[in-house]
Amino acid sequence: MISVSKRSAVEPFHAMDLLGAATRRRQTGKPVISMAVGQPSHPAPQRALEAARQALAHGRIGYTDALGLIELRQGLSDYYSTRHGVTIDPGRILVTTGSSAGFNLAFLGLFDPGDVVAIARPGYPAYRNILNALGLRVLEVGVDAESHFTLTPESLEAAQRAAGCKLSGVLLASPANPTGTVTGRAQLKALMDYCGTQDITLISDEIYHGLTYSGDESSALEIGDEVIVINSFSKYYCMTGWRIGWMVVPDHLVRPLECLTQSLYISAPELSQIAAIAALGATDELDGYKASCRANRDFLQKRLQDLGMPLLSPMDGAFYAYADVSAFTNDSMDFAYKMLAEIDVAATPGRDFDPVDGHRAMRFSYAGSRADMVEATDRIAAWLAK
Repeated sequence: MISVSKRSAVEPFHAMDLLGAATRRRQTGKPVISMAVGQPSHPAPQRALEAARQALAHGRIGYTDALGLIELRQGLSDYYSTRHGVTIDPGRILVTTGSSAGFNLAFLGLFDPGDVVAIARPGYPAYRNILNALGLRVLEVGVDAESHFTLTPESLEAAQRAAGCKLSGVLLASPANPTGTVTGRAQLKALMDYCGTQDITLISDEIYHGLTYSGDESSALEIGDEVIVINSFSKYYCMTGWRIGWMVVPDHLVRPLECLTQSLYISAPELSQIAAIAALGATDELDGYKASCRANRDFLQKRLQDLGMPLLSPMDGAFYAYADVSAFTNDSMDFAYKMLAEIDVAATPGRDFDPVDGHRAMRFSYAGSRADMVEATDRIAAWLAK
């Protein structure tokens, strides 16, 4: 009998399970609206699509250097100069198969089995699952209004004392999933200074950069070089299915991570890299998508409040509302599946993001169209009234 290793027995990500269930219902003709995943309704930028068409017409798509096309890495260097005012050597940039590959490379290249890595709770469940699968220990640190919904030196110190452990790494997301929290420059600097003095590796997840509506969208690279920054073309650039991302690392990590890339992925898809080069020049089009997200945000934060689902954190960035549904259920998982089965609206149970308090929370994505937001919340209102 073939057995399953403990490392592969990770927890399910119910947002993706719900997406699968919603897709199957839609295929049977059901009028499903999905607010379960961070899937932009906007297509990839027209410049990216045209660049991909031309590349396909040429017909020569193959492997690239493991680090990625130099044209894309230079374009990303220019991005940091223009958007964040910092000079980043293209040689420090690795193009990855989505941000997920970046996290895999970082965790494998930086930590040994048994090392402890801190993440925020609530937080993106794939962090926890990947770390566990690689034999690392996860320290989930609760965030709330007192900590401004982000990790702080004080909360990390308290969590280590309570757990009796010493951190090897900290993973911070800003804007964060599912809370939408934006960690401002002053808080980010305090965290980086703390990690530097404690010999803790900081990984900064910046995949929702470009989708900030309030607060200070700072890159960790504005503060120092001894940090690993991971970003992606999936969210602001509306290229989820292209599976293309990047990471910026200190010089001494480039070669070890390049060797890992060669063995694990060979290289990111060349077609996606070509499209990504063009996407970097599509700011005007993409800022139009950001404006639609902002309008959805303004609509949804009021609508959820009216429905009796107050926000558990401010909606500063990304495209998620993290809401309290304890007035209606103490089992967000059951609530999510009933909502899909009974009114064809998919949203994600908080249990994905917070194994302690997530039973009373739901995450609603507002990455879709305004019409879908209105129709979905109208259905929810009628459903709850029953």
